[in-house]
Amino acid sequence: MKLDFKDDIDNYFFRLKSTLDKLSREELAAFMALLLEALEKGTTVFIMGNGGSAATASHFASDFNKGLSWRKASRFRFHCLNDNVPTITAYANDVGYEDIFVEQLRNLLRPGDIVIAISGSGNSANVIKAVKWANANGGRTVSMTGYDGGELRRLASSGVHVPIDDMQVTEDIHMIFDHLCYAVLGRKLPGEAGPDSGSAGEVHRA
Repeated sequence: MKLDFKDDIDNYFFRLKSTLDKLSREELAAFMALLLEALEKGTTVFIMGNGGSAATASHFASDFNKGLSWRKASRFRFHCLNDNVPTITAYANDVGYEDIFVEQLRNLLRPGDIVIAISGSGNSANVIKAVKWANANGGRTVSMTGYDGGELRRLASSGVHVPIDDMQVTEDIHMIFDHLCYAVLGRKLPGEAGPDSGSAGEVHRA
């Protein structure tokens, strides 16, 4: 059986490209400015998500803790709340899945720290609970959402929003946010770039 996927591919790429054109450049600029401020002040940036958003959160932490920090005069302090599986499963099993992020913040968050919450729908219960607690305890909260932004977009102090009702395109663009920050901020940070790295300090060995 011969299958023709060309129209499906074109349609997906069209939705991705047209959504990119709709993104708020002001939201993105404010997001990057906030991250630069965190670097300058030495505050911690916490980041979290579920499923594909958890993968994006991990990727952010990797790129900022290594790629945007190696050989730089100042280093980012990113902490991904979905990376410690024993901690997550302990809270999920003994307390409840809705508490896996907020309980970690109770240990670690200090006033002025930034909490980046990623949820395509904007309605992930454990993310919402963590953001509410962070708002009440001196955190500066940032949402990364899709669809209509859900409750998360309304709760967070600021955010970057993907205006499309499509989870896959939303998650694609959330990952683009990470690499956009990497490319732009890497050119602005003082310090030595690594070999074969362009300006952001990443060595490509894969």
